[in-house]
Amino acid sequence: MNLALIQFLNPDGYYNHLIFDNSLAEGGYFFSRAAATAPSRLESLDNRLPVSGAVFFSPPNSLKLSWLSEAGGDWCAEILTETWFDRMPRLSGDTLSFWCYAAGDLFAANMPLVSITIKEGPQSLSVPLAAFTSDLPAGCWRQIKISLADFSPADARLDFSRIEKVVFSQGASDGLPHTLYLDEIKILDAAQCARPLEQIPTGLTAVGYDCHIDLSWDKIDDPELAYVQVYRASSGQDFQPIGIQNREFCRYSDYLGLPAAGPQTSGRAEYFYKITAVGYDYSESSASETASAATRPLTDEELLDMVQLACFRYYWESAHPDAGLALESIPGDENLVALGASGFGVMALVAAAGRGFIPRPAAAERMLKIITFLEKADRFHGVWPHFLDGRTGRVIPLFGKYDNGGDLVETAFMVQGLLAARQFFDQETELEAQIRVRITALWEAVEWDWYRRSPESDFLYWHWSPDYEWYIDHPLIGWNETMIVYLLAIASPTHPVPASMFYSGWASQSETARNYRHWGQTSDGEFYTNGQTYFGIQLPVAVGSGGPLFFTHYSFMGFDPRRKRDQYCDYFENNQAIARINQAHCIANPGNFQEYGPNFWGLTASFDHTGYLPHEPSAWGDNGTITPTGALASFPYTPAESLAALKNFYYNHGAKMWGILGFRDAYNPTVNFVSNIFMGLNQAPITVMIENHRSGLVWERFMANPEMAVMLERIGFKTN
Repeated sequence: MNLALIQFLNPDGYYNHLIFDNSLAEGGYFFSRAAATAPSRLESLDNRLPVSGAVFFSPPNSLKLSWLSEAGGDWCAEILTETWFDRMPRLSGDTLSFWCYAAGDLFAANMPLVSITIKEGPQSLSVPLAAFTSDLPAGCWRQIKISLADFSPADARLDFSRIEKVVFSQGASDGLPHTLYLDEIKILDAAQCARPLEQIPTGLTAVGYDCHIDLSWDKIDDPELAYVQVYRASSGQDFQPIGIQNREFCRYSDYLGLPAAGPQTSGRAEYFYKITAVGYDYSESSASETASAATRPLTDEELLDMVQLACFRYYWESAHPDAGLALESIPGDENLVALGASGFGVMALVAAAGRGFIPRPAAAERMLKIITFLEKADRFHGVWPHFLDGRTGRVIPLFGKYDNGGDLVETAFMVQGLLAARQFFDQETELEAQIRVRITALWEAVEWDWYRRSPESDFLYWHWSPDYEWYIDHPLIGWNETMIVYLLAIASPTHPVPASMFYSGWASQSETARNYRHWGQTSDGEFYTNGQTYFGIQLPVAVGSGGPLFFTHYSFMGFDPRRKRDQYCDYFENNQAIARINQAHCIANPGNFQEYGPNFWGLTASFDHTGYLPHEPSAWGDNGTITPTGALASFPYTPAESLAALKNFYYNHGAKMWGILGFRDAYNPTVNFVSNIFMGLNQAPITVMIENHRSGLVWERFMANPEMAVMLERIGFKTN
């Protein structure tokens, strides 16, 4: 992570204070560690702290710290700050705050020690919890606050913005069992919490689906708001707290599951909801008006509508307010705009407008906002960078100083979306005419030929920097996600490259290309063509058994592979084979991972329990993590298998996998890991590729660009 990015962060953002509020999964809390040395004991599940759904301060759960301290023994419980791609420990505040609930009377003398570990730094002093609270009576919650200065050794200056974990450890050896429930572990500013909230939530609505009810409400602007608390009742009274939503969102998904009789049960139950606003001082506002809805059985078409709409909201409700473009992840850095994901989001906008999820004029207005931002954003020989600051349009070199220029692949993903939009917004209105003209100018300004590096080069190159030029030195060689770059570069009416580069670059047979393709740790496919059989399925083109499924999605969201054949393969049939092999691998399940099978598959890139991994059907590329976009964006290739996976994800795993913006990034049942984030590279492929399966809309609009017919002819594609 580039530390210079800290300047882009909002110190008041919810996740810039949070260490723990709730766990998405039951069992052992994934982001914790628990260990004990006999004769002392510490309750744990898979060496992690248990999650309790029975006792909580902020619903629906807390962490259970249950111990027995003996002389000669020891125990230690670590609660980690959850991280993901664009979040590093960068906490804001001067006070560690957490809430405790003692199952039995707990005397201060018998309380544990508390310490803090700094990422890539030392552990702080261990301080006795008793120094900051009196005895804890059984059965009530108490907030404990500890100044971070109390953790700092006299001879050291600790960077508390980089807290990696909060550690509870053995204190007095009293030989007695004790249980504390811990919740709302945060870093706060002692000067905050100055006044209670004044604003009562308004505009609560509820919409029922098969297994969940979707709640939404008006944005709450009160700066003292910490989160919204959600209450549910089954009879219009006796409301119980069921969850919270952080201040950044005005939506909550209440996953209820199916009634006992299954999905076809008629007369589903009606549920009633209220919400309150909770301040930084944990004062709670009066409740909103009541909203109600009932779950109801959905047809397959309604189910697809539900998924497409929910995933599309990532780009509609949660886009950057100034740029109108997609963020890299949600939650994540609220100013980190991802160009390629935004290009996919433009195609999702087309799909949503075409299906009537949003009014066409509203879609056109958003499109114009996006265009206006792109016109002013940093470009390098017409090519945008991978990441932009959504406020200014300036490049953010997230991958290091050499990444401060143009990214040809991300630009191709954006241009793919822009060209689909140019053909979709075809009405003779002033607004839509302006969209077409200005998209054309953006498209024609991309200097694809510059990224050839030299007139003699056989390859296009991924990056160019105004300061470091071709330092990254990454040629574009298939089979992977970059095919669309060559197609657009050859199609360009202003800065084209020779059509022969499709064969000398993308499908190259050179030694450079063959060596490059060994990323798959196999020689299968090193000559671009493969021809091997995996699980009884022959694969014409790919490295190894096909790689991650996004290879079959990113270049083919606009470019229609149906009936597109060159001397190597029919690209629709090739993509279909890759998707079928991916599913077959999960059925065979050589790694013996939990839940794998015909309806639980989809190996592609996501952030898992180890970090980022482009999951694929191979021994080294599969660790038990399923990414929903893998199976769901494959709908055009495997409609029956993808629908079965969708139903399994939603009906059987929805409590973990489903959220306010559709399906979460990833789920690994084997290690009980649920990704907390939604990804810009995930949600749009689901919306767009389901639409291509249902109507072919985005494929048709992109291919309607006259430059595409020219490109196909130049390369020599057969189209029948």
